[in-house]
Amino acid sequence: MSEPVIREGRLDEGPVLAAAFRQMWLDNAVPESAIEPDWAERVQRFVDEGRAEDGLRFFVAEVDGAVIGTACGQRFAGLYPAILVPEVRRYGYVWGVWVDAAWRRRGLGRRLTEACVDALRADACTHVLLHAAPSGLRIYEGLGFVPTNELRLTL
Repeated sequence: MSEPVIREGRLDEGPVLAAAFRQMWLDNAVPESAIEPDWAERVQRFVDEGRAEDGLRFFVAEVDGAVIGTACGQRFAGLYPAILVPEVRRYGYVWGVWVDAAWRRRGLGRRLTEACVDALRADACTHVLLHAAPSGLRIYEGLGFVPTNELRLTL
């Protein structure tokens, strides 16, 4: 078996990304019944819009032609009006970091995240945000991500 390679996802690989994103949620104990039935179309639409408007790029880990991991990065439009100049605050966002269970703990999640961060840096982002599953905290902190002042209230 070959060593995994990290490469940029192709335009025709939206369905692969969608399936990985769905699996990421299932792997994080979200029940199948909580996932919208049109999940594949929703992801494809989001990716298409993100490519057109927010510089979305995604990366895959591949071994012998099979995708075993994914991660996406794009400019983050924000939760409120952007009034600061981009040189001060241009956020990127990393999402959909997933590695097949058989390939975990080999550095692929880290390498995929690094590919996204590099792409966002090249897109002149000044900060990168992500929301981590508990299992990914150590990876992201090892890459220099730090906890922030985000607060959450469950209703």
